[in-house]
Amino acid sequence: MTAPSKTARAWVDVDLDALVANARTLAAACGTPLLPMVKANGYGLGAARVALALEPLAPWGYGVATAEEGAALREAGVRRPILVVSPLTADTLESILSLGFRPTIGDPDMLRAWVARSEAPFHIEIDTGMSRGGIRWSDAAAVAECAREVGAAQGWEGAFTHFHSADTDEGSIAEQWRRFQTTLAAFPRQPPLVHAANSAAALCGPPYAADLIRPGIFLYGGEARPQGPAPRPVAALRARVVAVRRVAPGESVSYGATWTADRPTTIATLAIGYADGLPRATDRGAACPPRSIELRGRAVPLVGRVTMDMCMAAVNDGQVAVGDIATIFGGLVTLDQQARSAGTIAYELLTSLGPRLPRRYR
Repeated sequence: MTAPSKTARAWVDVDLDALVANARTLAAACGTPLLPMVKANGYGLGAARVALALEPLAPWGYGVATAEEGAALREAGVRRPILVVSPLTADTLESILSLGFRPTIGDPDMLRAWVARSEAPFHIEIDTGMSRGGIRWSDAAAVAECAREVGAAQGWEGAFTHFHSADTDEGSIAEQWRRFQTTLAAFPRQPPLVHAANSAAALCGPPYAADLIRPGIFLYGGEARPQGPAPRPVAALRARVVAVRRVAPGESVSYGATWTADRPTTIATLAIGYADGLPRATDRGAACPPRSIELRGRAVPLVGRVTMDMCMAAVNDGQVAVGDIATIFGGLVTLDQQARSAGTIAYELLTSLGPRLPRRYR
């Protein structure tokens, strides 16, 4: 492995070819155009670079969480439609309208406000069980009110819902889909674009593909369905070894002396810590497997508490030197394995990658 420069302490290697390959896998499963989610700076990997890499696949557009995220894509030269998936509010209406983005509308008041202000395109979110945003499928009064409002609305372009357990419970997908279709049937007409499937539901194939699919984690190399295809790794988190020492039996490592050596052990200090996005994760519980990283082609355990800028690994064979490069995830230790060991999920590991970590693209 080679670093971006001799002074780089830690960085992220991003394989854009793998990202595109994962997108092709999803598109092939559904035969439906993509609406890739590039919010949170492309899940921590660089939204503009991700979007531009996906352009050859001709996605319909891109999903972001804020108008500011969309503006950054425009500045990078992305010209496809941008859907802001967070609920439209009175505070965000003017900025989304002025930037030409599609808002997500999830209540009658904001629907009236948008339609009164503009004929620009908008998407309606229907809450079928996520209970986070959108018009509640069981709220007959709100559904009827919105149905009346969209009857003559020129800008009604799309309607969508969000599956809450597509990765673990296929039955829940079917039930939410039924609720979604029932709600749409209460509207006087259907919009041109209906979408529901995230990565996990998209891998179920055409049944929930509708007009667009909204992939997220699978694009970025995270597992989406246990029984589905494995994604190609996209991100590899690297860090240099900056110190090596030998500790005797009974000696402790890191804050709180929570780990002590049971035999003579070589400790390698890596230049990466929780300020870079490697979770401190001190109370992981028995359900979490031990944490490890890759060093010189083998997995070695992390020991002691992760600190702000550094962490420590036990190298029992002593084969390590200052300047060696460790892979935290994206190699022998996968993104999802590292997440499970830290008691979290792949989404959080990626989106927590700190701004002081250079991203290196290939």
